[in-house]
Amino acid sequence: MTTYVITVPGTFVNGVEDAARSDIERRLRPRDPKNTDLGESEELSLLTVEDGGMFSARIEVEAPDQASAETEAVQLVSRALRDSGFPERDAPLGPAFVTGIDREF
Repeated sequence: MTTYVITVPGTFVNGVEDAARSDIERRLRPRDPKNTDLGESEELSLLTVEDGGMFSARIEVEAPDQASAETEAVQLVSRALRDSGFPERDAPLGPAFVTGIDREF
């Protein structure tokens, strides 16, 4: 298994309140990329929200390959958003991509 840091972009269509943002971060906290060498050295944030509601969630995923890691990351972020009160129509996601790979040889 390989540890990936995956970024999942999206948009809060109607904005996001601080309390909801904190709830999303709490749900994603076990996957915080700061637990990886890359996340720590690059000071990656778990969730960043820009003006206009665009956001990026960066999470740590262990998977056998890149495609599996990206798929799992989207599922995890989708679930955190949904459980925090954001259905897909209110926080659509873009395609996930690899931010970093931490392999042990």
